[in-house]
Amino acid sequence: MASLPAFAQFATAPEPQPIDEIASLSTGAARNASEYRIEGARHLYMRYAPQIFDGKLPPMLYAIAAFRTTIDSRGRITDLRVMRYPAAAPEVVPWLQRMVYAAEPYPLPPRGMKSVVYPEVWLVTADGKFQLHTLSEGQANSDDPPR
Repeated sequence: MASLPAFAQFATAPEPQPIDEIASLSTGAARNASEYRIEGARHLYMRYAPQIFDGKLPPMLYAIAAFRTTIDSRGRITDLRVMRYPAAAPEVVPWLQRMVYAAEPYPLPPRGMKSVVYPEVWLVTADGKFQLHTLSEGQANSDDPPR
């Protein structure tokens, strides 16, 4: 019996959880791009709740990628730039990109801003779970007992 490649879990991006589109298009409490980063991270956690790694991440992550995302006045992505590619796991980048785009619409930019640009670091485990640096619970030490 042939086994799947080690990275097969990244071949297809998961479908985002449905949300109330009206609620997602409201302007949140963010006053600037730094505060919007938290709203963007919460939005992604809500859309991909089953994929969120619960608790402290393992000491060895499968991939770390960083994006810079631009959201327009309608909550749509106008630019998604990869700022850091995971050298040993390039298959993770298109998987993450598909998830980021599928999570549209995002919360609207802070009041008075036509768009917002914010960075995010994705911390990905080998089984396709993730945390975003903005909301991360941190990483376990190699001495910590497994969960």
